[in-house]
Amino acid sequence: MTTLGTATAAPGEVATGRLDVGETRDGSTVGLPVAVVNGSADGDTLYVQAVSDGDELNGVGVISRVVPQLAPEELSGTVLFVGIVNYHAYQVGEHRNPIDDRKLNRTYPGDRNGTSSERISHATFQAARESDLILDLHQGSTSRMIDETRVRCGSRHRLHRECLRLAKTFDCGYILDQKGPDGQLARAGPDEGIPTIDPELGGSVGWDETSIRRGVDGVFNVLRGYGFLEGSVDPGRQVRAKGFDQYGSPNGGLVHFEKDLGDEVSIGDTLFRITDPFGTVKARVTADSSGVFWRTRRLPQVATGEYVCSVGTDIDSY
Repeated sequence: MTTLGTATAAPGEVATGRLDVGETRDGSTVGLPVAVVNGSADGDTLYVQAVSDGDELNGVGVISRVVPQLAPEELSGTVLFVGIVNYHAYQVGEHRNPIDDRKLNRTYPGDRNGTSSERISHATFQAARESDLILDLHQGSTSRMIDETRVRCGSRHRLHRECLRLAKTFDCGYILDQKGPDGQLARAGPDEGIPTIDPELGGSVGWDETSIRRGVDGVFNVLRGYGFLEGSVDPGRQVRAKGFDQYGSPNGGLVHFEKDLGDEVSIGDTLFRITDPFGTVKARVTADSSGVFWRTRRLPQVATGEYVCSVGTDIDSY
């Protein structure tokens, strides 16, 4: 039998339930939605979670499509799902947990007696740390971003090679290989000896079906590539960035991009123009480094110094 929260599944069974992480302000229990898919044959355990940032919904879109397609009689091993991690932020459509004003994916491995976010991180990490592989599904918040996978343990980490293998198997086509901030699950997992990646499935307001389909494909690539399901995986060559250049606006006005997501960028290329409401150009911003046009703001209006876009730098492939 395998149990996560109130979900218990024997071999060959699927169960759903709730993982208790505290109470709301009126004393109601806060239970994160969880699922256990327990394969008929023995094998490893994969842990998958989504919505640790409350406005990043493509991950729960992936999980809602993957679970119905997983037949336990065809599965070797177990897959554990937490469909919505940041309960409070999800309820109000915000990025951060409004109960403690924390970014939840900066609080791993958590604290059972800590703030709301730390308690949620602790509860979910207890499940994640018992697994053999971890997928922490994200997106670029509500910005526009390419579909990519992030390896956040750092190039000197003992699990770096294993995390890169997992990222390639997921096969988004783009990888950011850069040590992440403290408190990310994609940092805490490898420190426990578990290969962990952070797929960033585009960026959207609500769901983006193209990114969700890519995420579903990625999960099944991992399931086949690591022996949970029969079948082979032949991932494509991944474009890898090891850094980011971020660009802000030198003026207030309207942004007009001259590069599309995924475009190659050379030093000196114009990335965007800023105009006034009547089309008069106030500024042109050019690239400081070569790379890939990776992420942009969604709304056209900007103030002086406001974020506009990012270019992935130090590019190679593998």
